[in-house]
Amino acid sequence: MAAPAIRLGTRTSRLARWQTEHVISLLSAAWPHLACITVPFVTKGDKTLDKPLPEIGGKGLFTAELEAALNAGEIDLAVHSLKDLPVDDAPGLTIGAIPGRADVRDVVVAADGLGLASLPAGAVVGTSSVRRRAQLLACRPDLHIQSIRGNVETRIRKVMEEYGYAATVLAMAGLERLSLAEHASDVLDLNRMLPAPGQGALAVQCRRDDETTKTLLAAIEQAETRACVTAERAFLHALGGGCSAPIAAYATVDGAGLLTLNGLVGAVDGSLLLRVDGSGRDPHGLGTELAADVLAQGAAALLQ
Repeated sequence: MAAPAIRLGTRTSRLARWQTEHVISLLSAAWPHLACITVPFVTKGDKTLDKPLPEIGGKGLFTAELEAALNAGEIDLAVHSLKDLPVDDAPGLTIGAIPGRADVRDVVVAADGLGLASLPAGAVVGTSSVRRRAQLLACRPDLHIQSIRGNVETRIRKVMEEYGYAATVLAMAGLERLSLAEHASDVLDLNRMLPAPGQGALAVQCRRDDETTKTLLAAIEQAETRACVTAERAFLHALGGGCSAPIAAYATVDGAGLLTLNGLVGAVDGSLLLRVDGSGRDPHGLGTELAADVLAQGAAALLQ
């Protein structure tokens, strides 16, 4: 009798392949006789590199092709960076597992090794994220923020090879997964740069009615991580936000199951950052409650 097999869809970037191989290693440890087959995909987000993400559709650009293949039965799983996944489940699909989380912080990568505070006046910093833009300008209003696209290695190269950028901002998780953490010249604490909801976490997506695959995935689920990112994504969802909105959120959970969530909505020009925090045991309720709190502070005007 042949060993059971499962097909995993993956984008073709080095980071996406690392993430898929990481999920395969977790599945293989839990199910030693499971055969794992990778199926590569190139998404619209990978192909369109000349425009900022919000201009070409935002979230979903890196997931649509994989989700279509899932629904068509061409693959059984798709591995995503959770922060790239829209907050509403695609029809017929669900997040079958969220494994343990990596470092959630953002880092500055500068050609001369300078930190955020040490960059020259008026320095050009590359980022296509309005969340990062707002928080960078709140710290350094003199900076010039310009869009930068491409995978992690490409963005590092654009800084190091003088494409006009003094620095860029990247997720520490991606640098560590690619063994590129030595390029981080300044690890930004959460007071300076609150991360995107779900940053550092992976989402393993499957068909909602695929009970066999869901059983396999249950073995690699990390309940505490799911609780935290659920609160973060509930905050984002209640604000109607995608990657075109300057929204940040980060939750932690203690040993007794109490969640603490920090949320932020910013003006794109960094002139105002609205911060909220709170604790609770219901992830959805906590995220929704803090979204109402920040809306009461006037966040709606910043989100228009």
